Amino acid sequence: MTGDSFFSRQLAMYASYHRDTRNRATHFIGIPAIVFSILVPLALVPIGGVSAAPLVALAAVIGWIALDRIIGLAMLVMMVPMLLIAESIAGYGSATAWTVFAVFFVGGWVFQLVGHIWEGRRPALTDNLFQAFIGPMFIMAEVLMALGLKQDLKATIDGPSPAR
Repeated sequence: MTGDSFFSRQLAMYASYHRDTRNRATHFIGIPAIVFSILVPLALVPIGGVSAAPLVALAAVIGWIALDRIIGLAMLVMMVPMLLIAESIAGYGSATAWTVFAVFFVGGWVFQLVGHIWEGRRPALTDNLFQAFIGPMFIMAEVLMALGLKQDLKATIDGPSPAR
């Protein structure tokens, strides 16, 4: 990855909205909760013998891999259990699935918004909707960096905050 790649620029923009450590911490709960919540109702929608959930997840993973192979593959590893759980919940019926969706979706956004109150800045996706796609990659990049991987992204994520 070059320092000025499309992904690097998008990640730098996302990181600039997430400098407060409390905000980052809330995103470790909020983002996975929101991603998972979206898979649950999609698991109710049949498309050609499977549900829409794995099809949408596959499309997202392909996009993430296209932006960064390592982070995208790590996202695949995280999506598989989410998909299995979403499919299992859908098996209990639509009332249960929609309840789980509501709890995780609303709960995830509460975490996100509390973090942004601490940050003193609105969510990045309010300025660029594509940032909703970058958010999960940001969290995964943080995990991979903590494990000693993806150190090439450290300056992008931990660098100075651009002027607001």
